[in-house]
Amino acid sequence: MVIAGEASADLHAGKMIHAVHKIDPSITFFGIGGNNMRAEGFDTLVDSKDLAVVGLVEVLAHRKVIFGALNQMREILLTNPPDLLLLIDYPDFNMRLAKTAKEAGVKILYYIGPQVWAWRQKRVYAIKELVDTMAVVFPFEETFYKQHNVPVEFVGHPLTDELETTSDLAALKKEFQLETDKRVIGLFPGSRHSEIKRLLPIIIESAKQLMQQRNDVQFILPVASTLDKNDILPHIEQSNIPITVIENHSHEVIQSCDVIITVSGTVTLEIALYGIPVVIINKVSWLTYQIVSRMLKIPHIGLCNIVAGKKVTPELIQNKAKPALIVAEINKLLNDDVYYNKTRSELLQVKEKLGGGGGINNIAKLVIDMLA
Repeated sequence: MVIAGEASADLHAGKMIHAVHKIDPSITFFGIGGNNMRAEGFDTLVDSKDLAVVGLVEVLAHRKVIFGALNQMREILLTNPPDLLLLIDYPDFNMRLAKTAKEAGVKILYYIGPQVWAWRQKRVYAIKELVDTMAVVFPFEETFYKQHNVPVEFVGHPLTDELETTSDLAALKKEFQLETDKRVIGLFPGSRHSEIKRLLPIIIESAKQLMQQRNDVQFILPVASTLDKNDILPHIEQSNIPITVIENHSHEVIQSCDVIITVSGTVTLEIALYGIPVVIINKVSWLTYQIVSRMLKIPHIGLCNIVAGKKVTPELIQNKAKPALIVAEINKLLNDDVYYNKTRSELLQVKEKLGGGGGINNIAKLVIDMLA
């Protein structure tokens, strides 16, 4: 059983299933996932796009669907238990499910686990009690779990294997019907419906203001696998500005951009690995922010800044996530070549801190070892 509740988890899990099947094609996978996993023969009992929400208040609004999926997975664990439960990210859901798996005697492998090093650190004690092995993707996570005597394996970050670079950017821009004489600004509104509702209007208003100030910009927006193009198009149609919308080619879209406006999340790391300067934004409900901000143990929320150990790219959070401030940061990057190149250089250094590659094969081997 695999639980991949978000777009990035679906992407990594799809590649992991492919790697496992290359070694042992008889192993079957089922549970919660998305398009990438289905393409590898995954039996989807619940689609991850139905569960992709963020924020304490936002989760409450979707509790019926989320707890329905949780109870469905619990029932399977108790009545027809799998040989292994592989949890990927999605911590609040997965830690609840881990309790049931423990009761059922099912082995638990947690891949890309809760960010206990960032906030709610007491969760490490529950992890120690419930999880058989943590498979972590950052070197500092391995140190953290070892300090708390939690069985842990550093497998390396899967993104270092998933980068698909193109040598012909001109051809790529032509494929996306982008003008060669204009700067390309990427608009990355997230992979959850709640993010689209909350943050896409801010991003589009920023694009509108940039077009009013400059005649050398154009916009491109990738649609996450957990979303449908129709989730995006009504917002763009209302904006009355030209935005190229692309499905299923997020890495190519990143490479075609000069700068990017993105919500916080795994995507900030993907962008950093390509060295594209980025402005990170986020905004949650007032109550969620009040609770989470008091729990945070780190100074940054962007994964690229966290891995770098310093503020490489600007973060405009909550009340600072305003179009005028976003536009100012984008203009600074586009107008100052020294600043732009310095940012790009520091982002490219992030890759060196994520291990030597092989992350997908490492997690696949760990799955097979635990099944054995």
